[in-house]
Amino acid sequence: MRETRAIHVAEDLEALSQQAARFVAETVAAAVAARGRCTLALAGGTTPRRTYELLAAPPLREAVPWEAVHLFWGDERCVPPDHPDSNYRLVRESLLAHIAIPPPNVHRVPTEIGPPAVVAAHYERELRGHFALEVTDVPQFDLILLGMGADGHTASLFPGSPALEETRRLVVPSRVEYLPHERVTLTLPVLNAARVLAFLVAGADKAPALTRALAGDPAVPAARVRPAAGAVHWYVDRAAWASDT
Repeated sequence: MRETRAIHVAEDLEALSQQAARFVAETVAAAVAARGRCTLALAGGTTPRRTYELLAAPPLREAVPWEAVHLFWGDERCVPPDHPDSNYRLVRESLLAHIAIPPPNVHRVPTEIGPPAVVAAHYERELRGHFALEVTDVPQFDLILLGMGADGHTASLFPGSPALEETRRLVVPSRVEYLPHERVTLTLPVLNAARVLAFLVAGADKAPALTRALAGDPAVPAARVRPAAGAVHWYVDRAAWASDT
């Protein structure tokens, strides 16, 4: 099976979110039907919030078998879980507070346990334990949600970052000098092992990076998300798509 790519262009963020939320619900339900559970890695940032809100409300809330879903995070800022910049807090407020998911199924990044290297190592151990991996194995998520910044970064994989070249570790620290918080992130081997990935990209400021990503420019981290087997869906709004038409 080769990578397949689909691009879905919506008029605005609300329409994008409606499409993406339905896709997530359908993909999760299919994974549970096929394998008895679904492993889903969530994106942070502002774009996916509305998608999470839609998943947390009828009719999609009832369409998702939340008791069989295990939630992980694609990246996290090294801040307390109640910090305004926490990706976990975003998901808690927009999704977790409104769905019946067993607490053990929520695998947040434990940012409070130590410095970023310690947090990354702990989260990698959690992944290896949950997926029952051997030392050299990589987990296969059923679905990974990703955003993309105006600089083309995805998760916390930024242009020029050493994290982009990681081939062995599943989770690594990520530091960008011009940003206020250190981070931890899933690595490209994990992203590229997923069964399905979905990018959510909105805003005219993303248009140049989107063009480069879809053209396969290796200087754009999002362009390097190319699973050998699996599907990549791009949910983009008209503003982000403008320079690509």
